[in-house]
Amino acid sequence: MNFDLKEHTVLLTVAGSRAYGMHTDTSDVDVKGVCIPPSRFRSGFLHKFEQADKASHMMVFYDDLTSEEQAKADNGELEGSVYDIRKFFNLAAQNNPNILDALFCREEDVRVKNMIGQHIRSVSNSFLSTKCRWTFGGYARSQLKRINTHRRWLLDPPDHKPTREEFGLPERTLIPANQLAAAQDAIKKKIDSWEVDYGTMDDSEIIFIQDQIATYLAEVGIGASEKYSSAARAIGYDENFILLLDKERRYRGSMTNFTQYENWKSERNKERAALEAKFGYDTKHGAHLVRLLRMCTEILRDGVVNVFREDADELLAIRRGEWDYDRLMEFVEEEEKETELVYKSSKLPRTPDKEGLDLLCCELVDGLTYDSVRDKRHPDYR
Repeated sequence: MNFDLKEHTVLLTVAGSRAYGMHTDTSDVDVKGVCIPPSRFRSGFLHKFEQADKASHMMVFYDDLTSEEQAKADNGELEGSVYDIRKFFNLAAQNNPNILDALFCREEDVRVKNMIGQHIRSVSNSFLSTKCRWTFGGYARSQLKRINTHRRWLLDPPDHKPTREEFGLPERTLIPANQLAAAQDAIKKKIDSWEVDYGTMDDSEIIFIQDQIATYLAEVGIGASEKYSSAARAIGYDENFILLLDKERRYRGSMTNFTQYENWKSERNKERAALEAKFGYDTKHGAHLVRLLRMCTEILRDGVVNVFREDADELLAIRRGEWDYDRLMEFVEEEEKETELVYKSSKLPRTPDKEGLDLLCCELVDGLTYDSVRDKRHPDYR
């Protein structure tokens, strides 16, 4: 860090479980912030800044924390990110859940705020749009995917490293490595050519829709092998070659699954591992899954971001395992139906006024409104 991060930070808030009212004695301290770096980091080519996210970077805010949070920091339990204001605005305009937390958290969870930071929070509603359907929904689906992957490993763990023989393959591939790679690449390109043209959609929207398509195809019995074989036939490969290529693909997939399982087993938190073993799924992911889906529905229906959760006790109960897996899946199904209904009737704009937000960002970065919004403790952000 080649500049004084604290002096250039306009907003810093407590984030994560503490902002949600879901923290426990073992929770660390997570913070999110916004800074306007010096002009050389905005105009020059040599020095660039997008975000600071090392624990050592966050320690400059030690004196701004509560005594309890400082105790956590003393134990190495302080983490977070401070974003360049331009990146922050871009992520907020995409309705990134972690960024919206900093805009809508309670005032008592704000740790650093000058007049610029106050101004940003005062226009927080300007960032909201129905994009939250995809961002919050996408984050929720990521949690669900982890839950189901871990549950599969818990119920049916790989008991050995896959062998080529198990997939009907010789010990050494019969296809030269360069020929195999070329064939696999050609098939991938063919499959990619069948993808929907998403145009200018945000990544969050694309990921969400792709996940829905994949779920639909799986439900109607069109799996990866069927898609792979169809693409290979379209290219003109013969059936024997296609069969061999598919065996190689499935073998590599099984090896990847085994490696991921081994890493998960060796690296996972012991407390969470015990909860997973007892309840059959990752209950911490389950609690966040419920929170994200509920927040998505609330934003679409009411136009508000309830960061601090009135349902925190229930969410903590889910984390303790008081919802079994079946109940969690029932909730997901019901809540997604509700979310789809409120999405269709939501009064939020389909996209925020990006031009207006961009103009505000320019004004704050370039100093056009500093006289009216700057804090005298931070006399020069240029």
